[in-house]
Amino acid sequence: MSDTTSVEIVPAITARWTDVKTVLGVSGEAGCWCQAWRGFDSKALSGGKSRPELLREQMNDDPPPPGYLAYLDGVPVGWVGVSVRTETPRLVNSRTIPAIDDLPVWSIGCFVIRPGYRRRGIAKALLEGVVTEARRLGAPGVEAYPIDPAGRRVEVGSGFVGIASMFDAAGFRRVLLTDAQSGRLPRQLVRLDL
Repeated sequence: MSDTTSVEIVPAITARWTDVKTVLGVSGEAGCWCQAWRGFDSKALSGGKSRPELLREQMNDDPPPPGYLAYLDGVPVGWVGVSVRTETPRLVNSRTIPAIDDLPVWSIGCFVIRPGYRRRGIAKALLEGVVTEARRLGAPGVEAYPIDPAGRRVEVGSGFVGIASMFDAAGFRRVLLTDAQSGRLPRQLVRLDL
């Protein structure tokens, strides 16, 4: 794993749209584009807009931005999706991931690391960047819903929610085991109070 100090983490703002497309656009418009957990998983729910169009509009919102980008040597290599839990429809209405309080904590929904850059500390750097920004902007905490594969390797499609040990190392506490799953593994609710 490489040193995360060489990774630059920046908010996903409109001026960085091309870089967001580089990281998230591997599947074209068919990809998630960080919309499913925001409640816009179909054209009917999105007012007929595509997922990329919605994300681009959300990049103009107040903090937090809908995500942060990771750059390694100036190349966009990763993404972390972020929202305020109390403003995220799928989390507010979730039957599988319960709210533990009404605090407007920042929630981490996903990590996307481009092929060729995985296992190099990019996700760790993204997590550190989100925590730093949440603290700077006065968020009461950061929450996430990772899996714990107990040291086993997991498929990329399952690990997009994060790995619990990375959150443990960053000082998050495991609050509860949820009914949500990724890759047939239960998702933890982890929290770092700021």
